[in-house]
Amino acid sequence: MVDPANSGEGVELLLAESGERERSWRLNFDGYRRVEHQDTPPRGFQDCLGVLGTGDVVAEYYQQQVEMLEHFNEMDTLTDRGFLPGLSKEERERIAKSETLAIRLSNIANMVLFAAKVYASVRSGSLAIIASTLDSLLDLLSGFILWFTAFSMQTQNPYQYPIGKRRMQPLGILVFASVMATLGLQIILESMRSLISNEDQFSLTKEQERWVVDIMLSVTLVKLMLVVYCRSFTNEIVKAYAQDHFFDVITNVIGLVAALLANYVEGWIDPVGAIILALYTIRTWSMTVLENVNSLVGRSATPEFLQKLTYLCWNHHKAIRHIDTVRAYTFGSHYFVEVDIVLPSEMPLREAHDIGEALQEKLEQLPEIERAFVHLDYEFTHRPEHAQAHDT
Repeated sequence: MVDPANSGEGVELLLAESGERERSWRLNFDGYRRVEHQDTPPRGFQDCLGVLGTGDVVAEYYQQQVEMLEHFNEMDTLTDRGFLPGLSKEERERIAKSETLAIRLSNIANMVLFAAKVYASVRSGSLAIIASTLDSLLDLLSGFILWFTAFSMQTQNPYQYPIGKRRMQPLGILVFASVMATLGLQIILESMRSLISNEDQFSLTKEQERWVVDIMLSVTLVKLMLVVYCRSFTNEIVKAYAQDHFFDVITNVIGLVAALLANYVEGWIDPVGAIILALYTIRTWSMTVLENVNSLVGRSATPEFLQKLTYLCWNHHKAIRHIDTVRAYTFGSHYFVEVDIVLPSEMPLREAHDIGEALQEKLEQLPEIERAFVHLDYEFTHRPEHAQAHDT
């Protein structure tokens, strides 16, 4: 007989055992705990050279393991609750308004400061100031491209663009970067021509110098304030604006110093400063081009991200016998995901479909994923469904 006084405790024990049996088929890392390591003492000469010692390699390895466990815990939360915990609706709206304000302030400042730098370029005729103004033009037009592509992606047309228009943004940046690289090359050619030719030495009158110094210092100060303001946000677009503002501070200082040195020391310093700024601009946008090319050609996700997806798929349902394939590749700024799971051959179609559809919806809840495709199979010994094409 069951003691009524202990009946509640017995029911709780039975429920706990039932829940344990229910979770036994899942991969579970709850037993692993993060170990807090003490800060290692400074290593003097090795720190100066940036050389990794044995302790640094081990610490980096354990840090990767900690991050992996954090990702797995996040997937467990998604499996148990059906959603990822986040901020409340009011908090998200407040943060979104602040981010929108930061972007608008940045765009307005870019337009006003670009006009001021154009005036400074006309008054001084300095090639270095013109090169710095070109960098401001980059900031202004890149902001316009981000706005235009975001607007284009929001206007969905499922008939003409059935998978969306996520690639509009990297494509627009590629076209824009090509134009800006051409302008930078033109400045380099003009600077080289000025160095080779026997033109008059560069000089500024006192009034021109005062205007140029006042405008460039004012622009640099405003940009520095925008750097501090935009870096207080976690949004990637706002952080990109902060980086652009910081680069603009650098180009403003280099352009102003080159113009003043050319006026007081040697005239050839001005075209040399312009060449340095043009090369810096071309290099910066070349790196941006490479990043966006990778997002267009469908580059694979990192192994850590694929690990996280595999863990989520295996813990999705106890009927899953094998995971045949997990792919994630870039589609614009997000990922497309393809998953092949193996279910029992005798399982009814209705049940198998529900398992696959639920997994697809779960995968698409991850913020990095644009769309997920789940393929159902009953065996895994066959060749891949999509064989790689080989040239003959």
